[in-house]
Amino acid sequence: MSDVHGGILAARALKQAGVECIFTLSGGHIMPLYDGCVEQGIKIVDVRHEQAAVHAADSWARCNPGKIGVAAITAGPGVTDGVTGIANAWRANSPILVIGGQGPFDNLRRGSLQEMDHVGVVRPITKFADTIYQTHRIPEYIELAIRHAVSGIPGPAFLEIPMDIFMAAVDESLAPVPRIRTDPPRLSPDRADVREAIELLKAAERPMLMAGTSVKWSRASANLNRFISEIHMPTFTNGMGRGSVPPASPEFLVRSRRNALEQTDCIVLAGTLLDFRMRFGQTIPQDAKIIQLEMDATLIGQNRQTDVGLVGNLANSFEMLLDEFKHQGTTLDFSSWRDELRAIEEKAEAKVQAALDSDETPIDPQRMCREVRDWIDALGDPVIIGDGGDIVATAAKIIPVKSEGSWMERTLNAAS
Repeated sequence: MSDVHGGILAARALKQAGVECIFTLSGGHIMPLYDGCVEQGIKIVDVRHEQAAVHAADSWARCNPGKIGVAAITAGPGVTDGVTGIANAWRANSPILVIGGQGPFDNLRRGSLQEMDHVGVVRPITKFADTIYQTHRIPEYIELAIRHAVSGIPGPAFLEIPMDIFMAAVDESLAPVPRIRTDPPRLSPDRADVREAIELLKAAERPMLMAGTSVKWSRASANLNRFISEIHMPTFTNGMGRGSVPPASPEFLVRSRRNALEQTDCIVLAGTLLDFRMRFGQTIPQDAKIIQLEMDATLIGQNRQTDVGLVGNLANSFEMLLDEFKHQGTTLDFSSWRDELRAIEEKAEAKVQAALDSDETPIDPQRMCREVRDWIDALGDPVIIGDGGDIVATAAKIIPVKSEGSWMERTLNAAS
């Protein structure tokens, strides 16, 4: 067998993981990876700032379900420039792999060019962060990092590769490329918990559902819509859950969330965290029952105790709920409660019509959002990006997101 350097081994592992392109700003510490990408036919997208490289990898993961975004950034300021992108992917639950350069391992702690403790910097905002010290183990570590990035609640992983490890040549027979899965096994909740959730729904008169970011990462939109249309449950969205319910769905509501929260006796949190957008659970009446669907058990009951937690892939959770309805012969119909909220929506829409058509200067934000809405109607199904803060909260009520994956936001401070 022939000798190959670490950059080729890294690119072979990325190719095995289905990586089509990497985003980077050219740097000497990571040059071997470019050789490998050329050999493997992986496109190299060179940007002008490392933060942009990581943001691009984040966007790639959001736009390509089941694939991982990859950024390669050089040592020292290259990694620190990428920190904001990594933090944003952490909050967005985007499965990305960031490969960072490092000075030669042989000169560790001697003060090599741009040497610093990258792993210590990024560890709090990654699911996995480590350094590779042996060239033949590069494919093994890439598989390990990607496995962490895509499992459970997805997120970023970071691998530091010292330049002498990257450049060293080893016998390729000593460095096999393992099978790399970017689509983790779909886990299902416990059947007893599903039955308990159904008992709470049976007792409810004014339930509602909040669809959030984990709906996207579970690819649960189809099963979510089957569930809410089966029982006619009023449904709202936030975060990257926007677009998971079509705007034309009878169950989809946008302007009556406060009214629904004030009156609800049972709320289904489908991938929606009780964070600042939900006032840490304080918006939910104290006597309301909470059914929480999440991919990770550590998020169940955060900030407020949950009555039932369904842990697993959300598509599986909705499918099991529907199967249990069928098995029990249970029929639920919350259409009258939905219609009551729909009437509130129509009154609210009429009340803001003047603002939507306002010709005041400077422009009313609602008028601006209405203009954007009218413009994108002719574009089919564009991707809409919200920059966070008040404008996202305004746009969420006016600009329709037509399909799952068509909404992105700067998640470090998103307010939708």
